[in-house]
Amino acid sequence: MSDGAARDRYRLTSDYAQVIKIYGDVPEGTKGRYSPAEAPASRRPALKVRPIWRTSARRTSHVERQNLTMRMQMRRFTRLTNAFSKKFENHMHMVALYTVWYNFIRIHKTLKTSPAMAAGVSATLWSMDDLCEKMDAVAPKPGKRGPYQKRVA
Repeated sequence: MSDGAARDRYRLTSDYAQVIKIYGDVPEGTKGRYSPAEAPASRRPALKVRPIWRTSARRTSHVERQNLTMRMQMRRFTRLTNAFSKKFENHMHMVALYTVWYNFIRIHKTLKTSPAMAAGVSATLWSMDDLCEKMDAVAPKPGKRGPYQKRVA
């Protein structure tokens, strides 16, 4: 239970948007096995915060588009699949690689460049070789291996 302290503290500085969708019945002729539910109406409640985002940027469709892109680009996120990560650490590494590829290496059709270049974070378009060099530069160097034990026959 919250006493409202967090709400009072971040009331004017938090980025927050909410869309409430009201779902209804689908007409009988258009029902299908994988058909999504239809939302014939939606409303946006009045919020007592100062949103920093532009109005057009706080749409559910932006988040859903990012989720779809991630599912389509990474095998681990496709639906009905057995391509999962056995270790959570491997899963985190894959998401990190995807994020760097998406933001620094991939040229987006609408931007005509990478998002990192469009935002001014990077001056050049990276390649996978650049990414591998940066990863190797920060990776710990392997230590000297110990002696092997002789087999007992």
